[in-house]
Amino acid sequence: MDSPETQLRRRISETLNTLKAAGRPSRTAFSDEATALIRWRHARNIGGIWKNPPLMITATLDDGWGHGLEIIHLYAEAAGLRLLPLGLLQTPEHIIAGCRKHAPKILGLTILQFDTEDALAYIRNSIPPETQIVAGGPLFRADPELAGRTGIDFVAKDAGAFMGYLMTL
Repeated sequence: MDSPETQLRRRISETLNTLKAAGRPSRTAFSDEATALIRWRHARNIGGIWKNPPLMITATLDDGWGHGLEIIHLYAEAAGLRLLPLGLLQTPEHIIAGCRKHAPKILGLTILQFDTEDALAYIRNSIPPETQIVAGGPLFRADPELAGRTGIDFVAKDAGAFMGYLMTL
């Protein structure tokens, strides 16, 4: 019999295939799929896809609503990631301090505005180099080179892409 982690990875892969087949799923569809994964995982008492789950810190620099992070938090929970939300509209200094204090594997950011480029580069250059920055938001579609200029390790175009990224860890 497969390990619990392997069972969850298989279930997540099935969910990703369902989301891809749907084309461009709605926010509700993403949320419903994540909630179903969480329930499935809890019903089987599976901790997550890792024996020792990595830590992800999340924040926004310029997003006061946090809708994207809400979905990312659901998928992080579905995978069994340890999660430390710093909050919305955080300063680069607060994000850097959190990363230095907790040394996360992942820093998840939502970015909306063009004027955040300097802040992103500052964060990248100030946090532990082992921390991978995963970012999302419409700005990356408008400026595809932004990630390279600022040291973003992975751009998640949606929750499915984020979950696919987690499966590589």
